[in-house]
Amino acid sequence: MMMTQELRNIAIIAHVDHGKTTLIDSIMKQSGMFRDNQAVDERVMDSGDLEKERGITILAKPTSVVWKDTRINIIDTPGHADFGGEVERVLGMADGVILLTDAAEGPMPQTKFVLGKALAQGLRPIVIINKIDRSDGRPEEVVDEVFDLFVALDANEEQLDFPILYASGRDGWCVEELDDTRENLHPLLDRILAHVAPPQVDAKAPFAMLATLLDSDPYLGRCLVGRVMQGTASVNESVRALNLDGSVVESGRLTKLLRFEGTNRVPVDQVAAGDIVCIAGLSIASVSDTICAPAVTIPLKSTPIDPPTMSVTITVNDSPLAGREGKKVTSTVIRERLLAEAETNVAITFSESGGKDAFEIGGRGELQLGVLIETMRREGFEMTVSRPRVLFQADEASNRLEPMEEVTIDVDEEYSSGVVDGLNRRKGEMLDMRAAGAGKTRLVFLAPSRGLIGYQSRFLTETRGTGVLNRIFHSYAPYKGEIIGRRNGALISTDNGIAVAYALFNLQDRGLMFVSPQTPVYQGMIVGEHNRNNDLEINVLKGKQLTNVRASGTDEAVKLVPAKRMSLEEMMAYINEDELLEVTPENLRLRKMYLDPHARKRAARA
Repeated sequence: MMMTQELRNIAIIAHVDHGKTTLIDSIMKQSGMFRDNQAVDERVMDSGDLEKERGITILAKPTSVVWKDTRINIIDTPGHADFGGEVERVLGMADGVILLTDAAEGPMPQTKFVLGKALAQGLRPIVIINKIDRSDGRPEEVVDEVFDLFVALDANEEQLDFPILYASGRDGWCVEELDDTRENLHPLLDRILAHVAPPQVDAKAPFAMLATLLDSDPYLGRCLVGRVMQGTASVNESVRALNLDGSVVESGRLTKLLRFEGTNRVPVDQVAAGDIVCIAGLSIASVSDTICAPAVTIPLKSTPIDPPTMSVTITVNDSPLAGREGKKVTSTVIRERLLAEAETNVAITFSESGGKDAFEIGGRGELQLGVLIETMRREGFEMTVSRPRVLFQADEASNRLEPMEEVTIDVDEEYSSGVVDGLNRRKGEMLDMRAAGAGKTRLVFLAPSRGLIGYQSRFLTETRGTGVLNRIFHSYAPYKGEIIGRRNGALISTDNGIAVAYALFNLQDRGLMFVSPQTPVYQGMIVGEHNRNNDLEINVLKGKQLTNVRASGTDEAVKLVPAKRMSLEEMMAYINEDELLEVTPENLRLRKMYLDPHARKRAARA
């Protein structure tokens, strides 16, 4: 059986795109996890389709490597604030943490968020300044900024005495001093063994582990991943699950025990305290529950999860084009899928209306809700989605409080005034403005989440795609008053049918079109954005009247402006309160809540 001394548990935390997943790739290659001739994907830890496409980590995942007879469990964590629910819990499994910072960008909002959580749990970080080979890298300044951040987050003496390494995760090397020879990642692996303490656990106590992540396996069903806090357990042993208040959730047997080796899960007969393992056999137990021997009565401590700040309403697709593409269209199927998501994804909440035909899903932000809806449409679901709303709270005096976010923006100097103006209109307050090197300005704002819905795409337009915007939940503050939403009205189709190029050509001067010729449309569907601030009903089906007289110049080729294409998150943010987004496996369509023009007028008067 494995001794605890030969084990280290470490989490890698960083801001989005600072290179966590790429660094883990290099560590796995150099520690002999793969054969020399084995074909390995890039960012092998990002296994989901959406993770691969967007280049972001959405789910935290453990892996392990063996170095000098010691097994190191490494947990890759998400960098986006929307998936912060994962990071908080994952840190509970680790005894040490690697903080990765980009050599050019320095500490960013998410760095501050994840580092704050790690320091609060008493972990001692190893700091890596990554992407040292960037032409605009400024490693010495970044080290000072990281130190200032530790001080600002009330790090203790031990935590402030952090080791620093300089690395390029992509090229697979790290050094302790900038002028050392750049060979491999061995200095990092040695540093982990020296700096991170082995798990301090009681192997004699009865078995107890804290479930931290939920997973499902096509062969084993529901799996719980977590760290064994005390004792040992064998296959087929009886266990029970306790929730945070100590009541029993369920009792069962451990049908399968798995350990992480590289990217694989390997079945074992016994697991011991200190290790990160995956267990199967329980059907109800969830994240934050304690899985333990029947003798244990007190649950292990776990961090309560931050509440969601934003929600959308999901209903059945009732448009005239419903049911043509998706296989899963009924409210029962949608409800089951959303319940399953709320069960495995702790940062998501689920509630339903009295009639059980509308479901409200709460999450941390547009990105998280967008990822859920995108995943569902790929699974064959059809549904309609409302505009995201922020979730208000009330203080003791019953005043309305709304979620505020800290927004950090890096932008070229010439665009900074436009950005400041845009955020002022969204009730943002500027906290800081300073030069960030090479003609860039860094702006920090405190802005209501409401005002930031849909701001990302406008921001990219205003900064010609050069700006970088990062946002993170800050706190709840008194309601900031009315914020002006979308200024332009919608162009609404008057009829059901197929859009015709000739009609679109004649209507182009009314506004920007969202549909191309030959697109199926229906009455009440939004086919474009009006130039003015009122809605306008238009007929996009009107073909050319044909006569048998041939005149010169009548058959000029129709020249169309390309239709505007938007992503799922942009569309969700674009719609107003009286509009919906229709989501099907192949199409995204904007529509009015009431398709009939008379019903719309009645609703507007009411």
